[in-house]
Amino acid sequence: MNSGLRRLLALSAVFAIAFISVTALRVWRAGGGWRDVLPSLAHPAGRFRPETFTLPEHSPLDLKDTGLLTRLNEEYARLTEAVVPSVVSIDTAGVRTEKLLDGWGRSQIRRYPTQGQGSGVIVTKEGHVITNHHVIAGQQQIQVTLHNGKTYPATLIGEDSLLDIAVLKIEGEPPFVPLKLGDSSQVRVGQLVFAIGNPFGLGETVTQGIISAKERSLSDNQRDLFQTDAAINPGNSGGPLVNLRGEIIGINAAIYSKDRENPGFQGVGFSIPANDVKDALFQILERGRPVRGFLGVQMRDLDPAVRSAINFDGASGAAVLGVSPGSPAEAAGLQPWDVVLSYNGEAIHSTSQLIAMVQRSRAEQSVTLQIWRRGQQLELKAKIAESTPTQAGTPTPGDGKAQGRNRDPKQVLQIIGIAARNLAMEEALRGFRGAVVTQVAANSLADGRVQPGDLILAVNQAQITDANEFFIHLAASAAVQATSLQILRDGKQLRVKLPALPTAP
Repeated sequence: MNSGLRRLLALSAVFAIAFISVTALRVWRAGGGWRDVLPSLAHPAGRFRPETFTLPEHSPLDLKDTGLLTRLNEEYARLTEAVVPSVVSIDTAGVRTEKLLDGWGRSQIRRYPTQGQGSGVIVTKEGHVITNHHVIAGQQQIQVTLHNGKTYPATLIGEDSLLDIAVLKIEGEPPFVPLKLGDSSQVRVGQLVFAIGNPFGLGETVTQGIISAKERSLSDNQRDLFQTDAAINPGNSGGPLVNLRGEIIGINAAIYSKDRENPGFQGVGFSIPANDVKDALFQILERGRPVRGFLGVQMRDLDPAVRSAINFDGASGAAVLGVSPGSPAEAAGLQPWDVVLSYNGEAIHSTSQLIAMVQRSRAEQSVTLQIWRRGQQLELKAKIAESTPTQAGTPTPGDGKAQGRNRDPKQVLQIIGIAARNLAMEEALRGFRGAVVTQVAANSLADGRVQPGDLILAVNQAQITDANEFFIHLAASAAVQATSLQILRDGKQLRVKLPALPTAP
């Protein structure tokens, strides 16, 4: 054997020994033994070896063993198929204006486009759609997409910002597929419900849960809501909450979330009861606006300070702070510091409850008020009037003389020139408290100092919870002195000082 062949065989032997050693080391590190080395040599890495497998041919359970679940599964699917065609997706677009000041103090107007998404539900064959007011508020263009994918423009028929409801009309050819409004007074805690909507713009989505609670109130001017654990997310607003019959028992309106910047579902959602929605729908379709009852009182809950001031030791009620001149309350004989114990036989536990009951009452309806006055119980009769936009948006404070003032509170508020509203539900959910400025009269004391959109947080260091409280504090203070307002504007807190009123002639 020549030397070249010997060197080749030696190199081959060294290579084989090295290869076997490396393979054995890898098998050992992988947890294998020496018996696993030969299979690894026969099938090196990178080459596929077909696996032996056997799939099961039978289900672990027979349908006979899950009869109830099978029927529920089928009925859930049938319910969804019946309800979803009436739910629509809503896309909005508009232009928002913002007043800015440049470096020289000159006022400039900036306009920028806005877009929004939400849900709605068809409730008439003619194509009327119910959604939330906050879905379409301030938007100039509204577009509705149906279950079949067809898209139509829609017009705004009317809105109820206090209830957070708006009624749209699809500009398409009827008939449409409507969904029935059920009787929300029959809703019970624990019953199954389904929420349908368009979360995050994903399209039709159905979630299932239960009614977690009833009579939830998020602000003093908001009527009671249903609480549900059916998943509701941004974009679900305006969609229906339905029962097992496929009836609308609520309109999904809000969620509770501690993350104000990126709110997401945390098991707590809120829906407006169908009976309140139905009342608003009829009023808007018949008169173009919501119609509410008006009594003409300013109320306050019975906190310890009020109880002590009037020496009231009863269990519950709502205290009267002031009575509007010429109102049904004045005609009925209500006086400041009366305590309303019951309304038409129903016990009163809070100011928000009484406000909701008055708003639900019809104009010209006669109601019975059981009141407490200086240790005695009296029964009064009042005839409810129809609330006007002025009454609903700018409550009149109580008699100025009764508060030790010489100026008429109405005149004081007119000179100041601020109109304000209560916080909407979605604003209250974000943790805000106060009153939102809606208008500032030209050449008024507030002109140039306060702007529409400002959030009034406090008057003279006294925190404000709603518009009614704001007007009462403002009228009482401005009548005799300069008034300091703490406001939130564009995310920044500012302090604005209003001068004292001119001397009355």
